[in-house]
Amino acid sequence: MRTWSRAAAAAAVLALGLAITACGTSADDKTSGADAGPITGLRVMVPNSPGSGYDTTARTATKALEDAKLARNVEVFNIAGAGGTVGLQRLVNEKSNEKLLMQMGLGVVGAVYTNKSQATLQETTPIARLIEESEAIVVPKGSPYNTLQDLVAAWKADPGKVPVGGASAPGGPDHLTPMLLAKAVGVAPKDVNYVSYDGGGELLAGILGKKVAFGATGVGEVAEQAKAGEVKILAVTSANRAAGVEAPTLKEQGIDLVFSNWRGIVASPGLSDAQKKAHVDLITKLHDSKEWKDALAAKGWTDAFAAGDEFATFLKSESDRVAGVLGELGLA
Repeated sequence: MRTWSRAAAAAAVLALGLAITACGTSADDKTSGADAGPITGLRVMVPNSPGSGYDTTARTATKALEDAKLARNVEVFNIAGAGGTVGLQRLVNEKSNEKLLMQMGLGVVGAVYTNKSQATLQETTPIARLIEESEAIVVPKGSPYNTLQDLVAAWKADPGKVPVGGASAPGGPDHLTPMLLAKAVGVAPKDVNYVSYDGGGELLAGILGKKVAFGATGVGEVAEQAKAGEVKILAVTSANRAAGVEAPTLKEQGIDLVFSNWRGIVASPGLSDAQKKAHVDLITKLHDSKEWKDALAAKGWTDAFAAGDEFATFLKSESDRVAGVLGELGLA
């Protein structure tokens, strides 16, 4: 059994705005970020398209920051490409820029390997992991597959004729989910017909348009459509059922696989200890705020807060783990 923690902590990225306060402020200055009022001038990069999980996380966190009066006028912008590694390279190039943060998560970890990225996450300044989220195995309304067992039977009979879509490049969570599921049910990962979409919006259109037989994506990206009857969630990949979703886990259906996606936030290289601490402190305030707790509940995200050195240790562990899995699948 593989257990993956995929915290959307990414959203916390926005909180990083605190770093801005640290700019030009020494560790022993009497004026702290909290005393100075809401942070201004913060820019948060989303390394993929609008409507994606990263984008949703970043914009939700931004709103919570502003509603909690921890920051104001935060700019969220998108730089898509190569599974997030185009954005990662931009962040690494912006050395010592304490006003620039990047929303990221498990997908970027995998993309570093599969895209042979020159920029690595080890070069960034880890700030926090905030959330994790279950993946969903989802089919469109009118699908011939009413149960996970129906889907698996057809998939095993002819993998090429049962395409699966995901909003991740190879190595990302939506890609790893069907690959690990295939391995668990007896389908050779090399035979999986995986279709990569640039973001959750495009993936949803592909599912609804029956361009793929099923999708693997974050629960939060299809929960509303499931409630509306537009799609059916056949299973969730977490250890326990996802809140607000009427779907059993893989384990409940006899498949020995647990997998979660996480999201977090990193900053540019070369920050001072004071600037890093300012970011971590601000994110901690975001995490503790009522506004963020309400957002977690509304999105169905699981709180998986880990900041500073704890997040850095986790990030190294996840990088090593993803490299191992991709190696087993022949993808790294």
